[in-house]
Amino acid sequence: MEKLVFQNGVKKDQLLSAVNDDHGGVIVEFKEPMDPIVFQNMLKASLSKWRLQGKKGVWIKLPIECVNLVETAVEEGFWYHHAEPHYLMLVYWIPKTENTIPANASHRVGIGAIVLNDKRELLVVQENCGRLKGTAVWKIPTGVVEEGEDIFEGAIREVKEETGVSLSNTEVSYCTCDRYCFSKIRRFHLLQIDTEFLEVLAFRQTHKALFEKSDLFFICMMRPLSFDIQKQDLEIEAAQWMPIEEYEAQPFVQKHVLFKYIVDLCLTKAERGYPGFTPVPITSFFDAGASFLYLNNDGLNDENSAAHL
Repeated sequence: MEKLVFQNGVKKDQLLSAVNDDHGGVIVEFKEPMDPIVFQNMLKASLSKWRLQGKKGVWIKLPIECVNLVETAVEEGFWYHHAEPHYLMLVYWIPKTENTIPANASHRVGIGAIVLNDKRELLVVQENCGRLKGTAVWKIPTGVVEEGEDIFEGAIREVKEETGVSLSNTEVSYCTCDRYCFSKIRRFHLLQIDTEFLEVLAFRQTHKALFEKSDLFFICMMRPLSFDIQKQDLEIEAAQWMPIEEYEAQPFVQKHVLFKYIVDLCLTKAERGYPGFTPVPITSFFDAGASFLYLNNDGLNDENSAAHL
């Protein structure tokens, strides 16, 4: 069997190197450039083998150095799945059944940071780019969570980047409950002290927001630990502390429901203790490492909560 010749004169030991995935398919990952004709012959033979083996989806990861192989793969029936700065992923469905290859990532994650000081002033900015450029509208700092970044980290980073307000350092921790605390540097400390909470107060889902993708927007409540503003000139036209009543009185805020809800959430949290969601570090069967579960910790029994952490 080892010397069996497949179509196009390609031997078994000349097939594409592949590893099995968890769903009955295979993954081919190229490391070095290849001649398109050689690739075509190996691909045809490999598809024949995988078809006999009952394989389903085929994933081919082509680094940017192998862009010359894209046309060949497409001619064999592959299509684009997604692209990253350094590679393109192509896919192919072998059996004559319904294609169950999962779609590419469908959502972008954004944050909005509500930062209220002891004077009931809201940290606001005017954008130097985007749809609100030149409108004189004051808004809360917003941004997009980066790959591999947690929601609370994204909120901290965006406020710091846009306004220069330092919301965390190695000496300050935000806590998820009485005992379990976290800081921006992802260290966890067991403390018996009074803490400040970083909370997700609400989130919004919209569709077809950017390149036909959906958008998840998390509204976070944050307490300032410093107050001197140095705006970021590239994206921000102006930044200041503004009385929340003045922010609310803006015609733009009065007109748009999302902005009005931001005011309501801010005031309710400050005055009546609106219960938001705080991140609790967890590990599970489905996670490659530690992750965060966002929950209303006040709604759980402290003893039971601690038992799960």
